[in-house]
Amino acid sequence: MGEVVQIVVFVMAFISCNALLDLSGVHQVKGTWMGSTTLPCTYMPSEGFTQQMLIWSMERDYSTSTIFRRDDSGDHVLLSRFRERVSVPKHSPGNASLLIENLEIPDSGHYTCQVIWRSKNNSLITKEVTTMVKVVKVAVTKPVIRAGELGLTVPAGARTSLTCVASGSPPISYRWFRSAPGGKALLLSSQAELAWDSVRPSDTGKYYCEAENRVRAGAVQQSDTVELTVRVSPAESPVTQQPSPETDRHSRPPLTPQGDAPQRVPTGAPRAPPPPHLYALAAALGGAALGALLAALLRWRRNKAEPLYEVAFHSTADVTRLETDVEVPVKCLHKDTNSKTETSNDAFAMKDNGRDSICIRKNPDTDLL
Repeated sequence: MGEVVQIVVFVMAFISCNALLDLSGVHQVKGTWMGSTTLPCTYMPSEGFTQQMLIWSMERDYSTSTIFRRDDSGDHVLLSRFRERVSVPKHSPGNASLLIENLEIPDSGHYTCQVIWRSKNNSLITKEVTTMVKVVKVAVTKPVIRAGELGLTVPAGARTSLTCVASGSPPISYRWFRSAPGGKALLLSSQAELAWDSVRPSDTGKYYCEAENRVRAGAVQQSDTVELTVRVSPAESPVTQQPSPETDRHSRPPLTPQGDAPQRVPTGAPRAPPPPHLYALAAALGGAALGALLAALLRWRRNKAEPLYEVAFHSTADVTRLETDVEVPVKCLHKDTNSKTETSNDAFAMKDNGRDSICIRKNPDTDLL
């Protein structure tokens, strides 16, 4: 009875171990020419069983060749054309998957993963799984442009980039272009990434990329065009001050007299009184003699926009007043057709309504008497 129990326990343990050490894989894997692929081969490690050996073999054209073997002495690639191209993860119990890089068309075939375990009583258990690999050439797809973290609108001086992304059988070559006037394009780079360390306003423009591989000679795929915009900070851009709605030419500050530049006097500003010595001349002289004397001695040069003073007196020698409160630009500028006027360059006399008048243009540069 005891022997029967031992046999049952042994059978149950064997079945349990077989279930735990069952290899998992896939039936078929499609690989891309010049790309890489992984052939899965995994199991659940079981206590009391140690992996003794791992073998990867390939069957093609009715012949089988061992590609890779792992044992107590280490890893070995036994087929020369797979050297530097195949590997199995280390320090990963239960993972015996095979990675194949730089796939070639002759790599198509049936691959078998075989794992051998040793139990505590030195018995060996062997499991295997087969996967079919088909290597195909894939033409490059239409590339997509991916902008950097800042997007397509970036501030001046920032670091940014544009990346051209395409899929297909490697190697894939890339070219970057910038659109130019007249439908022309400027070649910028032959890398997948177009980068700027410090973007400038002149970098604003439209960009696109092209991708190509060896599958179809001359078959080039072009991306859509994207527009990169570089913002200029207000401190770097010239600012043109626009007049406010309340501001017009009349509210501007008066001009400072320089050379022949005219001087404007703001509307409503107080008028400067005439020189005091004109009172003395008016008292001493009278009639036409006063006008002749003033015209000969005084040379007032003044712009038309400046105020004029009217010196008014009666025909008698007694001059009792000098009218400065009333500004008479209309009479002095000969707009009154009823007035008889005698003019000179800077001072002139006129008659109006029975009294003599002299209009004088003030010139601060002229010395009097």
